[in-house]
Amino acid sequence: MKEHIILPLEEVSLDSISLVGGKSASLGEMISSLTEAGVKIPTGFAITTRAYYDFLQHSGLESYIKEQIDNIDFEDITSLRRAGMRIRQAISSTRFPHELSREIIAAYHDLSRQYGQEQTDVAVRSSATAEDLPDASFAGQQETFLNVRGPVALVDAVRNCFASLFTDRAISYRSTFGYDHFSIGLSVCVQKMVRSDLGASGVAFSLDTESGFKDVVLINGSWGLGEMVVQGAISPDEFIVYKPLLGSGYTPIVEKKLGHKEKKMVYGESSDERTKIINVEKQAQHQFCLTDAQIMQLAEWVTCIEKYYSTKKGQWCPMDVEWALDGLTNELYIVQARPETIHSRKDHSKVISYSFGEAAANREPILKGIAVGDKIAAGNVNILFSLDNRLNAGLGFQPGDVLVTDMTDPDWEPIMKMASAIVTNKGGRTCHAAIVAREMGIPAIVGCGDATDKLTSGQSITVSCAEGTEGVVYDGILPFVEEALDLQELPAVNTQLMLNVGTPAMAFQYSHLPNRGVGLAREEFIINNYIKAHPLALLRHRELKDADLTKKITQLIQGHKNEADYFINQLAYGVGKIAASCYPEKVIVRFSDFKSNEYFNLLGGKYFEPKEENPMIGWRGASRYYSEEYKPAFQLECAAIRKVRDTMGLSNVVVMIPFCRTVEELDKVLEVMEEFGLKRGTNGLEVYLMAELPSNIIMAEEFAAHIDGFSIGSNDLTQLTLGLDRDSSIVASLYNEMNPAVQRMITRLIRVAKENHVKVGICGQGPSDFPEFTKMLISQGIDSISVTPDAVTKTLKAISEAEHAAVGATV
Repeated sequence: MKEHIILPLEEVSLDSISLVGGKSASLGEMISSLTEAGVKIPTGFAITTRAYYDFLQHSGLESYIKEQIDNIDFEDITSLRRAGMRIRQAISSTRFPHELSREIIAAYHDLSRQYGQEQTDVAVRSSATAEDLPDASFAGQQETFLNVRGPVALVDAVRNCFASLFTDRAISYRSTFGYDHFSIGLSVCVQKMVRSDLGASGVAFSLDTESGFKDVVLINGSWGLGEMVVQGAISPDEFIVYKPLLGSGYTPIVEKKLGHKEKKMVYGESSDERTKIINVEKQAQHQFCLTDAQIMQLAEWVTCIEKYYSTKKGQWCPMDVEWALDGLTNELYIVQARPETIHSRKDHSKVISYSFGEAAANREPILKGIAVGDKIAAGNVNILFSLDNRLNAGLGFQPGDVLVTDMTDPDWEPIMKMASAIVTNKGGRTCHAAIVAREMGIPAIVGCGDATDKLTSGQSITVSCAEGTEGVVYDGILPFVEEALDLQELPAVNTQLMLNVGTPAMAFQYSHLPNRGVGLAREEFIINNYIKAHPLALLRHRELKDADLTKKITQLIQGHKNEADYFINQLAYGVGKIAASCYPEKVIVRFSDFKSNEYFNLLGGKYFEPKEENPMIGWRGASRYYSEEYKPAFQLECAAIRKVRDTMGLSNVVVMIPFCRTVEELDKVLEVMEEFGLKRGTNGLEVYLMAELPSNIIMAEEFAAHIDGFSIGSNDLTQLTLGLDRDSSIVASLYNEMNPAVQRMITRLIRVAKENHVKVGICGQGPSDFPEFTKMLISQGIDSISVTPDAVTKTLKAISEAEHAAVGATV
């Protein structure tokens, strides 16, 4: 009988799910199969489902539980809560059979001796037979009890685990998914605690949780025990690692975001207080909870776990992993792993996009936070600070309301599934609210900070997660459009179709679109959104004696060594994320091309920018890079590109020089680049020229001798060929990329590029707006066309038609 009641984790596997549940089975499988690969997992034992069923039989509670569930009105939250409370109270007040208690206590003493302790501290985790499976995650449905020490506390924790099979959210969840309440057994996993209360902990996914992009590991973490991250009580640090370059000798960390880690959960000081929440020291709040080496190790383990499970199941199996860093030994451990259940089932051959059109034009958001999902929804605000305050007052929660709260936990799920959207003050992309919102397919914005203050119950709002990783809330109900695109119906073409990616936040989302790389990634977008300060202000703010500026910059650079390190890292992370989205296809990164009036508007920019009558044709692009005034800032740009290519290993990055007026100016820029460690040809570095000036076309042969490719900037080329200001509404009617003069310019450049064996593509707006413009480019033999993501469908169709027409003309 003993082997049916207690099993060491080393003796269970995925074949044991019916006996020990998903959580214990997964841990046992990893301990026996991945330990040799270096993955560290704390051991323990599983109390099998036999114990749970014996307990129910011994207590005679099964008929009582069934009666209570049969009488629940699942449309009535109060009915659900009352039934759940009665069931849990009945289980918690029932004594364990003596034999069962004896077996559990004996196994606990064996585990304690294994670690050389009289009474070791353990985590007691519920492990249901239907959880952690690819078709239903059951995330957080049952309880976990941390820092449990001693036989009495352990038996109490096990009994409470049994009771947690009938929490309100678990009853509701099983009902929603159609699971029979008594076909699901409960095992309990008793696992040695990792002293992460003195270190750090968190979660990791072997894909990007928003886009489903397969090639990254997403890690969230914070100081102390992991419950704070899972609950969403804090906004965690976030790290993204590019999987294909793991083990290559590079460090492919393509993003690091510092969270807001003001609190942490640690061990309590008595059996009545197993855990407690304390403040995090100021210095630690501004430090990442993991070093780069630890991030890499964790990413390698998560990838190893994913590969193992995918091989075991015979199909791709992305994983959701919980990790802990022991503060005593500084060693990492994996404490849980389960299949990810959202994107692994999603059909990425079909893309559904959401947009406002003109509805949100020039409208300012009233609230911002972290976007979960990519949908838009609208409804009336319903603010709940607890499950009792408004519900018990009779105000209720209506289907379609927008749930606005501080944070959620699993008890909120019956309410959450009624909401059209969720908005929370706290939390990160892997908190409870985010996980459940993804499962339910509703948009959520988490980590807003002050949503419950800025919004009012009854207020009509529109919640948008369709604008990148930043979610926004607009006042009022705004109309929006939902469009479905079947990628399998798009035509195959020979001409390379590339994407213009404005922001790194959407790069992974766009990776599902058919593309041959990124034809234009603008550094100024990254500087404006990721860095938010003038580079020279970062380097020289202290000498300006502007206390307010210094304060703002000091806040910006938290988590970085200094101001230069901040600029280099933030720009590198932005470029790296875009480069990872389509590696090994080329990503053409244009060096900064702010005009002086645009630089002026950056934080601290007023101290370093001249006032020009016409910034559009003033001090911009190439002329800045070799100038003594801007050269220190350009050095930071070059350092960021070096980090992406030489440290991250993303050598698919091509650099592009914009607004270069003369061949002599090009030579100067190339010399400065080499001075700063970017030499054309070294490590395969290619240099492109933005062909946007008439001089670039007229002198194309001479320019071609110094570069690897041209990328036509049709916006500026049209402006300067026709001699008009494209920002002027007065002459807007004359602005036309289809003008014969512009077309002759482009035709000549394509011919010269071909004759000189350099690549030629286009990244301007023309192909995105005019299919006939695309057909002209195809007829001239252009190598690549880069368009905005929203223009992919019509551009592919235009390319296909033009290619067929060209074939027909030669027959």
